[in-house]
Amino acid sequence: MSSREELHQRVLTLPREPGVYIMKNRQGQVIYVGKAKVLKNRVSQYFQNEAKHTPKTRKMVENIDSFDIIVCESEFEALVLENQMIKKYKPKYNILLKDDKGYPFIRVSTDRPYPEFTAVGRRGKDTARYLGPYAGRGAAMQAIDTVSRALGLRTCRRVLPRDIGRSRPCLNAQLGRCCAPCAGTVTQEEYAQRVAQAIDVLEGNYKQLAEQLEQQMMQAAEEEHFEQAAQLRDRMRAIMRAGQHQMVVASGFSDTDIIAFVQGETRGCIVTLHYIAGNFHDKEYTMLDGTSSEDGAELLGSYIKQYYSLRGVVPPLVLVSEEIEDMAAVETFLRSVAGKKVTLTVPQRGRRRELMHMAKKNAEEEIIRMETNAERRQKSLELFGSMMGLTETPVSFEAYDISNLAGTNTVGSMVVFENGKPRRSRYRRFRIESVANGQDDYKAMEEMLARRMQRWKDGDEKFTELPSVFLIDGGLGHVRIAKQVLDHFGCTKPVFGMVKDDHHRTRGLVAPDGREFSISATPAVFAMVGRIQEEVHRFAITYQRQLRGADAMRSELDNIPGVGEKRRTALLKTFQSVKRIREATVEQLEAAVPHSTAQAVYHYFHSAQEETEK
Repeated sequence: MSSREELHQRVLTLPREPGVYIMKNRQGQVIYVGKAKVLKNRVSQYFQNEAKHTPKTRKMVENIDSFDIIVCESEFEALVLENQMIKKYKPKYNILLKDDKGYPFIRVSTDRPYPEFTAVGRRGKDTARYLGPYAGRGAAMQAIDTVSRALGLRTCRRVLPRDIGRSRPCLNAQLGRCCAPCAGTVTQEEYAQRVAQAIDVLEGNYKQLAEQLEQQMMQAAEEEHFEQAAQLRDRMRAIMRAGQHQMVVASGFSDTDIIAFVQGETRGCIVTLHYIAGNFHDKEYTMLDGTSSEDGAELLGSYIKQYYSLRGVVPPLVLVSEEIEDMAAVETFLRSVAGKKVTLTVPQRGRRRELMHMAKKNAEEEIIRMETNAERRQKSLELFGSMMGLTETPVSFEAYDISNLAGTNTVGSMVVFENGKPRRSRYRRFRIESVANGQDDYKAMEEMLARRMQRWKDGDEKFTELPSVFLIDGGLGHVRIAKQVLDHFGCTKPVFGMVKDDHHRTRGLVAPDGREFSISATPAVFAMVGRIQEEVHRFAITYQRQLRGADAMRSELDNIPGVGEKRRTALLKTFQSVKRIREATVEQLEAAVPHSTAQAVYHYFHSAQEETEK
């Protein structure tokens, strides 16, 4: 019994209980960890109809050699265990957020007479005040610097009140950036007031604080304390600037996080927007390779669990762009991290939906910024190879299509794409000879491919290069005919049919053995195959119309005595169409052909009209 058959047999024995499943490769390495509400149902999905899996899932399944399960008492317990095991094993096919990224806090030593602001890696078990977490240490330091400058807070390491008056104030005091408590210029109460104002700014309450300062400024001006009023004015302006520029992601004061997944052509992006008191404060994003739009729910669920486990805090409201797997269980998990009520929901209308639209727009912009045209083309080829189970990334494609008009003028076209771009110098056209009348696309396709492969076998330099993949515009019948021709000539290159839906749009690809591959959820592959299919169809239609037009002109001009191929060509080159030749005078016709031929042409087109008028 093969390893794959053994896996199928084992799946049948799995319990219908919640739990965690651990996928391993041949080396025994853990490559994926997942959670299931019903283990048997979930694990069996990986080994059923594998052609319809997304590229990411298909690649993972190809590497599964064995799996283990851990049965849990509840779905929530399975979710917690899954998160712990992902951190432990760091599986290749799970989303892995960096454990060392860190989300630092700002520590305010409020237990001291003159509190200090410092950036720390985590909350301590002390009486100090902690603000955050922040997106990074740089953001935390920037926030400290911003509020310190705005409110004249000290950044030195002097111990106060012990060092008051012991030495001259530092340069910051001389530049007006510090209120110099070390020199006794402000009292302990006044300094504490500045610290409280800084905390308000960091918590997003700067507008309310600015309004209070404005009222104090107006009061001081009315009492003609103009110097005090000027100081309050400057502080109010500084606080407004600090509040607008500081990039804190406050914990207990974070109102909302908006998390959106967007799939680009070659990669996906998850963006998180943080809002404090209704105001935007920060953005984080994570780029994901090898994803498809169908992965959205799973990716969002995995991301959210890891992201908030690392941050350690969760805002009271988390908005996501789509329903994730086991929404209620994930919400319970977030509540366990936050230690308070958390609502996880998909916005449906109003302001929340507008914010989600903005999050998606940000994700789209990040994808565009990261992708180049060359990279998109290369990634499309890699995804195609992965989806189709090819051993190597395809470099070139030859695509074929048949066109006719009511069973006449049957033609075939061949277009070539190399590295995702059309190679027009290698396009070829075929006038089908085996189907003189009527419509037989299978026979026409057979003739066209046989002629192409015979030219290859004969060493024709125009046909010496074989593509990585043959693509046939048609369904299972067309692709099987193509496979028979390739086999006859000893060609082992893969061949797929480009299947269309009822609206004549590309639906997927079909292999000669009947397997159908859906590509609509993978934008890069869907766009690439769509371009190839449109191009080969355009090329076939153009050729068919040219022949139809040439036949129409040829049949009419060939009936005129004295008009052979040379004079017919001269007439068409001069007048461009039969209609203009018909409307020309003898003198005008003489510009293209001799006088006797011009008279014959004129008489041919006008004799019938003259007879009618008589």
